[in-house]
Amino acid sequence: MILGVEFCMVVTNSIAALELYEKIFEVDRVAVNDLGMGSSGVIFNIYNARFQLMDQNIENKFVSPKQSDSLSKWINVAVPDIQKTYDAAIAAGCEEIYPVAQTDDPKVKTATFGDEYGHMWMLHEIDYPAQ
Repeated sequence: MILGVEFCMVVTNSIAALELYEKIFEVDRVAVNDLGMGSSGVIFNIYNARFQLMDQNIENKFVSPKQSDSLSKWINVAVPDIQKTYDAAIAAGCEEIYPVAQTDDPKVKTATFGDEYGHMWMLHEIDYPAQ
């Protein structure tokens, strides 16, 4: 029996999105189903969190958000080196939303970027001991 949570997101091109995320994060590929535009999908892990990307398929009501859409959700990822991860995202063509900044807590830094698929990613570097 497999238990867990999987974040499912629609993008215009799941294969290209996977390749983008591999430039930014430590990605562990689980499955890649390259069935042609509109039918492809991928499953991968980022730091043990499971993601599934599906190609946009308007006929089946799978519609990717637009970059101009108001973003009411985001993916929050704690990373080991926020500056390196953020720089990789910007170098890969992602949009800067908030640059790396120290929070009020001296052990926490944060940054936010948007990808070309309309998804927003918030990064944190948290320098507390693991629980």
